[in-house]
Amino acid sequence: MAALEKDLAINVVGVTKRFGDKTVVDAIDLSVRRGEIYGFLGPNGSGKTTFIRMLCGLLTPDAGTGTCLGYDVRTQQAEIKRHVGYMTQKFSYYEDLSIRENLDFIARIYAVPDRTAAVQRSLERLGLTQRSHQLAGQLSGGWKQRLALAACLIHEPKLLLLDEPTAGVDPKARREFWDEIHQLAAGGLTVLITTHYMDEAERCHRLAYLAYGRLLTRGSLAEVLANAKLTTWRVTGPDLLTLATTLRAQTGIEQVVAFGNTLHVSGRNPAQLNEIIARASDPRHSWQPIPSGLEDVFISLMDKAKDNFS
Repeated sequence: MAALEKDLAINVVGVTKRFGDKTVVDAIDLSVRRGEIYGFLGPNGSGKTTFIRMLCGLLTPDAGTGTCLGYDVRTQQAEIKRHVGYMTQKFSYYEDLSIRENLDFIARIYAVPDRTAAVQRSLERLGLTQRSHQLAGQLSGGWKQRLALAACLIHEPKLLLLDEPTAGVDPKARREFWDEIHQLAAGGLTVLITTHYMDEAERCHRLAYLAYGRLLTRGSLAEVLANAKLTTWRVTGPDLLTLATTLRAQTGIEQVVAFGNTLHVSGRNPAQLNEIIARASDPRHSWQPIPSGLEDVFISLMDKAKDNFS
């Protein structure tokens, strides 16, 4: 057991947070291995940011126990903060300072040794050297993202907590960002990252899905898909809007979702689903069974989750 604990960057049990009479994080158990990229998914308001803030020492859990980088999440928050890099959803650096000045300021906060050299290394690592004198407020979303990541890394943390870091940036910047994350993980850095993008979730080593404060599923991509036990068909043809309305009224259909010029029709009872498809048979429509994708699974989980604010 001691060896297992040593291999975990995050190991928490029953972590809970309440605001007033609302439980926004409800008894979550989570373990993340060192050097792992762990995807944390869920809709807005699901409790992801609150959970991350408890991990990095900004909030104290109301219940639960565990460690982050071997430090107790309830009693050793100052130690956790020194070894974690936290990238918030909102850009939080000084827009009237240059990239270099922002990094120098963060290095001062962490009392980074040989600060000038550390700032230069950060600029070079994230490709910011040529823009080092540009004001942060003049940067595009992708370059702000690079600055934020450089700032998170300047004190050489052992864990990165990234809260929707690619929101609002273009596909090229997203891809470059993820290439950098995989390089960092290959070097031993642990990453917990929240995202709404299914293609990004598929690039994580393991996943967890949170809705309304509750952990609904976790595991590798293959495990999450298999555990959902969801059967999906793709249908093409004319007048799909009318067909979708008809199908949604059928018991046994969990979801009917438009994907371009097709519908994905899913349920958990394959035999019942086959009967419904046979009844809805129309020579104008073509039906094909397909593997359920991550988005199919997460929509299904979301539909079954109970809103903690209702």
